[in-house]
Amino acid sequence: MKTSVRKPRKRNMKQVAFTRFMLVVGFLILWIGGISVRLVYLQVSQHEWLKDRAVSMRQDVKQTRMLRGSIFDRNGRALAMSLRVKTLYADPTEMPETKIDEAAGNIAKALKIDAAQLAAQLKEGKAQKKRFIPLVRKLDEEAVTRINKALDLGDTRKADLPNYAGLHWKDEQKRSYPQQTLAAHVVGHSNDNDEGVAGIEQSQEDLLHGTIVRKLQQRDRLGRVYDEEIAERSAPSDVVLTIDSAMQYMVEQALENGVKTADAKSGIAVVMSAKTGEILALANYPTFDPNLITDKSRAHITNQAVQAVYSPGSTFKIVTYGAGLEKKMFTPTDMISSGNGTIEIADHVFKDSHAVGTVSYSQAMAHSSNVCAIKTALGAGREDFAAMVQKMGFGEKTGIELPAETSGIVRPLSKWNGDSLASLSIGYEIGVTALQMTSAFATIANNGVKVRPRLIKETRRPGEAPQLPSQSEQIQVVTPETARHLRTMLKQVVQTGTGRRAQLNGYTAAGKTGTAWKFNAKTKSVDSSKYISSFIGMAPADDPEIVIGVIMDEPRSGARDGGMVAAPVFRDIAQQLLHELHVPTDARIRQETFVEKDIPETPVADELTADKEKSSSPTKKGTTPPVVTEKPVIDKRPKPKEKEKEKVSAERLRFSARSAPFVEIRSNRYRFET
Repeated sequence: MKTSVRKPRKRNMKQVAFTRFMLVVGFLILWIGGISVRLVYLQVSQHEWLKDRAVSMRQDVKQTRMLRGSIFDRNGRALAMSLRVKTLYADPTEMPETKIDEAAGNIAKALKIDAAQLAAQLKEGKAQKKRFIPLVRKLDEEAVTRINKALDLGDTRKADLPNYAGLHWKDEQKRSYPQQTLAAHVVGHSNDNDEGVAGIEQSQEDLLHGTIVRKLQQRDRLGRVYDEEIAERSAPSDVVLTIDSAMQYMVEQALENGVKTADAKSGIAVVMSAKTGEILALANYPTFDPNLITDKSRAHITNQAVQAVYSPGSTFKIVTYGAGLEKKMFTPTDMISSGNGTIEIADHVFKDSHAVGTVSYSQAMAHSSNVCAIKTALGAGREDFAAMVQKMGFGEKTGIELPAETSGIVRPLSKWNGDSLASLSIGYEIGVTALQMTSAFATIANNGVKVRPRLIKETRRPGEAPQLPSQSEQIQVVTPETARHLRTMLKQVVQTGTGRRAQLNGYTAAGKTGTAWKFNAKTKSVDSSKYISSFIGMAPADDPEIVIGVIMDEPRSGARDGGMVAAPVFRDIAQQLLHELHVPTDARIRQETFVEKDIPETPVADELTADKEKSSSPTKKGTTPPVVTEKPVIDKRPKPKEKEKEKVSAERLRFSARSAPFVEIRSNRYRFET
């Protein structure tokens, strides 16, 4: 049987070619389809992310803040200004994991910091995906150049970045106070976030605050900037104060000397133009340096002139006698009797240190007779007296351009006790600020016209005309005749009364001493060993140019009354400032140097010979106030050397801070707190 062999079929090459072609086509279709789907996904779903990624590779958007506005004194001396600085920070996410230790070592060597601590900080930051770890803050250009050179490892980087992966410079600004402690409580200071936190820096934050500027930078493939767009904004304003740096320096020196001589806890001095209300100087001691805010200096930052209240004592008698003069009860030459030097009101006995007998009203003021003041207040009546307190501005803020000003403490008439009128007439049962009292005396100096105290002379914005502050309404508080009579009485205080140590050489002066007890929080009673001693006065007496308030908290050395402690500080300030202001002399110029021996040492019913204040406060009938006798003390305080005006701007002004400012001040029965 024959076997047939099956011949192999010939391959259809066309079919094979077609099949292969279709396979290729199918693969291409799938590949193109996959790519298309991916492209659709990226273009639709990931469009914004890809766009931002692309823009970020060639564009940088930088936000910087324009320099904060400067603060100047009235003569153009800079009291506060901002400088361009840079902060070096690390972005750990840009550093390779294996290179962090090496990077930390090199960075630490350049910055002279601990390498191990920095490495741990960078590793922790990378694990937590932190993008900002500050290394060195607010360096000037010289320091920036030095660090860039130290970190130069030869790697090509963006022109404005350190030559090291993961390091960046951030543009910032630093506040500088070139006069250091000078007018520190007025100027205030700002924090690291460019925000004012005290003084003019805080109250004028909206004007001074630097505006954020947005910059759009275009870069080439090497990261070099080839184009830049800046979104311009309105510039911040500069603030010009009414303060005069030379006068401020003189006032601060006199106040510091006075506080140290009296061994006082702290002191305040306010100098005000009688006619315009401009504050020419405002000082607190102890003070602080706004360039170096430390835990110790923070205790002295509070501006006691506007934020602390105290019992004014006999300086408040201008309100008492002003109320009587407004009712035409008397003239300065009319006579008044103090009787035996005591008066009983609502079962309380008020006393003078000794009976002055029958004297003129001017002499009653000069001798600071409490009995005569109380009789005057009783004659004026509760309603008229309360109205005078209000018209003089007590119980309300003065409106000065400083933050945290207190309105003081004035109880409404409906809450007065039977002896409240008597207590108020001699400066108790009320809480006032140093600025309020100085402003009240300025009203008398300005012929009875009240002007608002102000610190800002003008504001300036680049390219614009200076902006003047709105003028406050001038109010006729008392008649010109009343103001003139009060000045006559205050002049007598300086000539023959408790304020003789305020006498000037070549100028007349008028003013009033004041001394008040403080409340002791531990014993919950009035502490007869702690005083607030003050003197507020004006010069020249008949046509005052300046009004000066000096308040001393807890003087502890020698005689501690206002006439011994505060009046000499007034004298030192007024003597220099009147000369600085070129005010014509109106009294005899003594050729010899004025020293304390020129003043008679025999006490003339001083407002506070050691036993007086104990007897001047209300005392329950039938009880005898404690008496402590002290010998008269001749004030041998050193006179501060007069500084030339030109020397002020060049000197580095640093004052030591040794004691704390007011913490709380209370009257004989009612609690006053700062």
